[in-house]
Amino acid sequence: MSTTLIRESAEGHASGHDASPTERSPREARRRGRAGIVAPWWFVVPAIAIYVFIVVVPSLRGAFFSFTDWNGLGAAWSWVGLENFGDVFTDRAARAALWNTVILAVLCTVIQNAIGLALAVGLHTAVKSRHLLRVIFFAPVVLTPLVSGYVWSYLLSPNGIVNEVLRGIGLGSLAQDWLGDPDLALYSVVAAIVWQFAGYSMVIFLAGLQSVPEELLEAATIDGAGAWRRFWHITFPLLNGAIVINVMLSLIGGLKQFDQVVAMTGGGPGTASETISTLIYKNAFLLGEYPFSVALAVIMTIIIAVLSAAQYRLTLRKGK
Repeated sequence: MSTTLIRESAEGHASGHDASPTERSPREARRRGRAGIVAPWWFVVPAIAIYVFIVVVPSLRGAFFSFTDWNGLGAAWSWVGLENFGDVFTDRAARAALWNTVILAVLCTVIQNAIGLALAVGLHTAVKSRHLLRVIFFAPVVLTPLVSGYVWSYLLSPNGIVNEVLRGIGLGSLAQDWLGDPDLALYSVVAAIVWQFAGYSMVIFLAGLQSVPEELLEAATIDGAGAWRRFWHITFPLLNGAIVINVMLSLIGGLKQFDQVVAMTGGGPGTASETISTLIYKNAFLLGEYPFSVALAVIMTIIIAVLSAAQYRLTLRKGK
């Protein structure tokens, strides 16, 4: 009797429980796979929703008004098409600001990366104080650009420290009104920007130098290559990824530079140091030319988006 019950129980277990999991396993695998894909989105969706409502929607709304004559205050507006964009390219102040922006971005990119690379190469070697020097050169980066701009506006004022030092060492003839001279104002801003962000470029180049194989440098040394040839033919080509990142970041940063220009010169004297960002601010909030300002912002956004896409593609290509 007990043997029969055990046999029936075993048969029931084999027929009822062995077949069922086998049949359900593909369904469970698919269900669990879908759950594994969907579950993370519950954590991402709130952040995406906040970003859309705070950034995307206002940006698209602002871009829409670049095609209207809305004054930024009332509800009345009319469609004007590309008229505001045409005004951007015919306005004298806008052309001057665009030219100044290009000069500032190019100079900052070239000088900042040249200094950053030189610092990185110098501090990559076995210098005893290299860790302290890295901290010192990177320290200006932690300042906000606005604070940095106000500090430099004090240093470069007619009676500031720079001119006082020049007079003190007998070079008073070199003392200038660095921020009040139309020929010097923009370049003074460039100097302040380079001083602050050269350390940032240095850190990226240092990271690139860490990836250069020592075996290649040792082999080149054995073959009789000097320090310059080792750098130019081995180290520099292997820094392509760091160079692309640094160039694009500094170029984009120069194109949208605002804080230091406002703090140091306010875009003056006249339009000598006016940039696209400062012109957008003045036209939107001081002159009430809202559609013109938004058109400028749209153009700047397109330029920066193109540069960002180029940086992304170049970075992917270097990664492969």
